[in-house]
Amino acid sequence: MIRQRIITGVIAAVLLLGLLFAAPTEVTRIVIAALFVVAAWEWSAFLKTSMTLRYVYVAIFAALLLPNVIWDSWTVDREGAWMLALAWWAGALIWIFFYPTRIARPIAWLAGALVLLPAYVALDWLYLLGPEVLLFMLAIVLAADIGAYFAGKTFGRVKLAPQISPGKTWEGAIGGMLGVTALISIESVVFGFSLAAMLPLALAVGMISIVGDLTVSMFKRDTGVKDSGTLFPGHGGFLDRADSITAAAPLFSLGISWLDPSILGLVS
Repeated sequence: MIRQRIITGVIAAVLLLGLLFAAPTEVTRIVIAALFVVAAWEWSAFLKTSMTLRYVYVAIFAALLLPNVIWDSWTVDREGAWMLALAWWAGALIWIFFYPTRIARPIAWLAGALVLLPAYVALDWLYLLGPEVLLFMLAIVLAADIGAYFAGKTFGRVKLAPQISPGKTWEGAIGGMLGVTALISIESVVFGFSLAAMLPLALAVGMISIVGDLTVSMFKRDTGVKDSGTLFPGHGGFLDRADSITAAAPLFSLGISWLDPSILGLVS
């Protein structure tokens, strides 16, 4: 299993870099949208409804993305979408501490839109801003994940949300933030941006990525599924890999748009 996870991870990383830096822009944007349609299908399992309504749910989601992907004619208030997403994630954070609670079907339908649509808007915008900027955000999430994993394995004692994810600990969460701090400190030297300006945003992104992970896990636990899908052998579905990103991307995009993207030194 570990070998399979490593092989899948390496292949996924190579494909991601090729997609971001070698593929035509139109192709990359279509792939990003397609992955979110896959995520909508995986989320539809949380609706606990008929297969027909699952198809309807995914079809509606795909129809919402189509104008942006095919005709580039999607008019959306990006900042408004991201702020709406942050309101959702703030509520999700509170919800996590009250779990287990029953998740009503209408809430699951609405939550899918609040989780996936703003994240798609953010990733599409970050990619168009510059593949390096999107990769920068993904690196923050990865640093938080790796730091949390090793700190949790080594020092983990106090459970973070035992009813949702028994393996996650407060020590792991702290380790994740230390991982983000180390990453941003190094990158501030390499790219020459202000550590004082970027570190608070990066830490906030790292923290909200944990909320995203726990929230999707909460829906999976409520539905009784271990993995949301099988797209990545050994890792599960796209939603299993992107749960942290769905929360991190809107906050990062909002913060960067307020700070001015050029602060990163990656775009002019």
